[in-house]
Amino acid sequence: MMRRSGTVSIILSVGVGLTMLAVASPHISAHAESADLVLCDRLAADPTDPDKPADVKGARDIDRADVATAIKFCKVASAASRRALYQLGRAYAANQQWQEAIGAYRKAADKGSTSAMVELGVLFGTGQGVAKDEAQARQLFERAANAGNPRGVTNLAALGGPPSDPSKARALLAKSAEANSAEAQYQLGLMMSEGTGGPKDDVSARALFEKAAAQGHPGALERMGAFAQSGRGGQQDSNAAKAYYEKAAALGNEDAKAALKRLECPWVVKDKRGNPVTNLCF
Repeated sequence: MMRRSGTVSIILSVGVGLTMLAVASPHISAHAESADLVLCDRLAADPTDPDKPADVKGARDIDRADVATAIKFCKVASAASRRALYQLGRAYAANQQWQEAIGAYRKAADKGSTSAMVELGVLFGTGQGVAKDEAQARQLFERAANAGNPRGVTNLAALGGPPSDPSKARALLAKSAEANSAEAQYQLGLMMSEGTGGPKDDVSARALFEKAAAQGHPGALERMGAFAQSGRGGQQDSNAAKAYYEKAAALGNEDAKAALKRLECPWVVKDKRGNPVTNLCF
């Protein structure tokens, strides 16, 4: 069972000149795309979007100075492109125009954009710009996951939802893990450590937890503590275990806090029925 992990540019100085450059350049795209879509891609493309052309890099966040221009060009391009619709939603979200962002994401999702499904799910899951609705968020993540979007699997796992197809979920998580997604590495590590959706592999699980822990993932830090403490999947190291637990606890991980308490007070006092009563510390 996968567990909950925790509670999801270019500045245009002369718009007209850059538009002319985009039209004139023979290397902008392998397809005859509009200048509006080209500029929308340049400013608002998401590097994880499956719809994104291979020759477009994209950026995790839209540069603040580019937001208004991105909205302008993506709005025009969105009439003929679901990718531009999704990117328009990103631009609106960057400008904190939540209702407009939700509207663009809905339209893009209706046209099959899995990235729009994920982002809309995040808004429902967090209650940003819309009433919080985890059931709706889960449904959107499932749609994205079933369509092959790894972020759909990752976000579904973060909600604590079991995958309907564990082997498929594992394969999709592997793609995101290879792209250095800490959440995907953590969730895939859980699946491997539990033998969900494929063979149990503690060594590989530990390697994934270590990668995610290096990025400050609280759940992965806690798992590394547990694996180091027991020697599971690698070397046993009590000092390293404590250090991992402390880092995870500092980030609010309750399992790590409990593990630290057990390290401080390892002796358990039980009643006649064998039920734990208290811990003895030293």
